[in-house]
Amino acid sequence: MTQANSARRGALMTELYEESRRYMAAYALFNQAVADHLRLHPTDVQCLNLLSLESEPVTIGRVAELTGLTTGSATRLVDRLERAGYVARRRDAEDRRKVLVAPVPERMAELGALWQRLNRAWTRMFDDYSNAEVALLIAHMKRTVELGAAQIERLRTGSIDDEPAD
Repeated sequence: MTQANSARRGALMTELYEESRRYMAAYALFNQAVADHLRLHPTDVQCLNLLSLESEPVTIGRVAELTGLTTGSATRLVDRLERAGYVARRRDAEDRRKVLVAPVPERMAELGALWQRLNRAWTRMFDDYSNAEVALLIAHMKRTVELGAAQIERLRTGSIDDEPAD
């Protein structure tokens, strides 16, 4: 890499890091606003989001895995969501000892309607991008999710000073 290219790359990486911090803060603030609108905790909103991506009802243990909470904290989160009418607990038909958490379709439809209203502006923003640019954004998001999971693991295991595997 030439010195000019190296300098340009350094400037771009600095800008990327700064904008990434703004992006993450903006998302956290947006999530808080959605939670406030719904009178929920931001973690509750993210839990509902993650539950909507699951193909079947899940155990409290799976809620804990999805959210990174302890099982005790996940139980309290499900308690809040149940009180708010977004989820229901039910016994597993195959193993009656197991309790599953299932989204309540009517409440999830209300949440979906809110997301549809909010997503109109995002859709208009993405109209400015080519299909190749949208594909690049999708690839970036997938890689970010994978790297984020690895970074979370590093933070939780106290191995933050270890270099992550490529």
